[in-house]
Amino acid sequence: MVTKFSDATISELLQCVRKPGRYFDNEVNFPRKVEGRLKFLICFPDLYEIGMSHLGIRILYHVLNSHEDFMADLAFAPWEDMAAFMKARNMPLLGLGTRLPAGEFDVLGFSLQHELQYTNVLAMLDLAGVPLESSERADGDPVVIAGGPSAANPAPMAAFVDAFAVGDGETVSLEISSALLGAKEAGLPRRRILENLAEIEGVYVPAVHGLEPPPASIVRRVEAELKDEYFPTEPIVPLIPITHDRLSIEIMRGCTRGCRFCSAGMTTRPVRQRSVESIVAHAERGIAASGWEEVSLVSLSTSDYSDLNVLVARLAETLGGRHVSISLPSMRPGTFTEEIAEIVGGIKKTGLTFAPEAGSPALRRAINKDIDEGELYSTVETAFRNGWESMKLYFMLGLPGEEMGDVEAIMRIAKGVETICRGYGRRRRVTLSLSPFVPRPHTPFQWEAQEGAEGVLSKLAMIKKKLPEGRIKIKWRDPWVSVLEGVLARGGRELAACILAAYKSGARFDGWTDSFDFDLWKGALSRCGIDVGGQLAARPRNAPLPWDHIHAGVSRGFLESESDKAASGELTPDCREGECTDCGACGGQPRPGPPAAGRGGGDRSARRPA
Repeated sequence: MVTKFSDATISELLQCVRKPGRYFDNEVNFPRKVEGRLKFLICFPDLYEIGMSHLGIRILYHVLNSHEDFMADLAFAPWEDMAAFMKARNMPLLGLGTRLPAGEFDVLGFSLQHELQYTNVLAMLDLAGVPLESSERADGDPVVIAGGPSAANPAPMAAFVDAFAVGDGETVSLEISSALLGAKEAGLPRRRILENLAEIEGVYVPAVHGLEPPPASIVRRVEAELKDEYFPTEPIVPLIPITHDRLSIEIMRGCTRGCRFCSAGMTTRPVRQRSVESIVAHAERGIAASGWEEVSLVSLSTSDYSDLNVLVARLAETLGGRHVSISLPSMRPGTFTEEIAEIVGGIKKTGLTFAPEAGSPALRRAINKDIDEGELYSTVETAFRNGWESMKLYFMLGLPGEEMGDVEAIMRIAKGVETICRGYGRRRRVTLSLSPFVPRPHTPFQWEAQEGAEGVLSKLAMIKKKLPEGRIKIKWRDPWVSVLEGVLARGGRELAACILAAYKSGARFDGWTDSFDFDLWKGALSRCGIDVGGQLAARPRNAPLPWDHIHAGVSRGFLESESDKAASGELTPDCREGECTDCGACGGQPRPGPPAAGRGGGDRSARRPA
């Protein structure tokens, strides 16, 4: 085993890099398991602060280390200063807890949360001393696995990843590890190992399945139940502040609201939720073991948890004496009731976020997000009346069918919220967050065109000019970042050469403003013959798509039907509130019920899509 940093190296590191706490291993509750017949390095291709905030890798770390035969460790992408420090001293990428070189692990498992992490994957492989392309790896090299949302279109990264795990990761990660352990102890060659992985449900192996697998031949994995043993109750507490510096508890997985732009809502069905008792016990143990002062109830649509009022009341009763706040992300207007506001606000207030997404009622119907404007204002009034001081509103620009009237409607809503805000004192503030629309695989909008950066920038300029200064803070995503995201999101295998060229040109941390350089990508795209305009253009429905072989949950027929409904402005109700919508995700099986009246959302008219 590699020894820990020497005192001299630590002293030098402290002087040479920012936030050296990213690279040490003295976190509270870090188990540091060092023994195991199979060594699995969970790699998060972004900074420590982002990765340590991600609940998914914490779950996988816990699940794998709970198995006596497996040892899992964590690794994060070092920032540019640390990467230079490592290269200058021939220091390889190391596991955070074991200090083992990454190349000595049997498996490198990457969590692909979005496309802008792709060059960081290559950077981490490079630092690990592992050949970048799968075809160049030998029998002694680690097997490179990838999972997460971007595995739903594996084509752009297929040249670099040996196997993709599609869907929920808890069970399949154990199955993959068991298969690799058996192959390791049997001394099987690399090709045979990949063939064994290809036999596991939900695992796509490019070298085995070929360039054009049959449509929907790889079926995503779904955990039927969110078992308590999946979730660590003694969470790792980082050394330095992280992006989400709190105890995050997954209360529900999946969403059936059916927003037509949302890949997560389409690819995580059906809805599965944990019991109130399980969540409260988890929160109590987690806070006691961590010292955090905030609990965040995590799901795609927290307000759709069927017993939300009961859950919030129980948490307030259990944690209130410890001055622990309860964070409710992903709330829908109409479900943030006076009762919830009084319970949560009586402890300690955090910010509130609401996402109307589109300004006009017509465009909200097109994206299947029928939020009532009056309900939104009423919810804002409830929040400010109960002492909240800040609120975020999320909107998208460039949605299919958007006209200038829709953009003006965003400004009208923002002004309406600001007017309410003004009535509750100077301290109240509103943040308007604007993001360009990116069409995503496995959504009803996967065939739609994406607006170019110039068009989005003109809309942003108009909004910034016309909205009042002061109480409304406007934040926006760089449209050029979204252009790159759109190119990669719907790309095929031809983009592998472009990703490699961009990496060799210096592209790193493309999701970070300080590091993003579209000129690097523009040059790489041009050299590889990729037409950006063509990549952003609408796709014919009868044309093959690079992700056709992945069945990510909903059926193609459902996506086509939803695309037609978007064009006509027809809504599709949440299946938890009525009949099965025949999306194909659960075979029409019974679903957890919707929020009950008085327990999470009131009557049906108040239960609008999130």
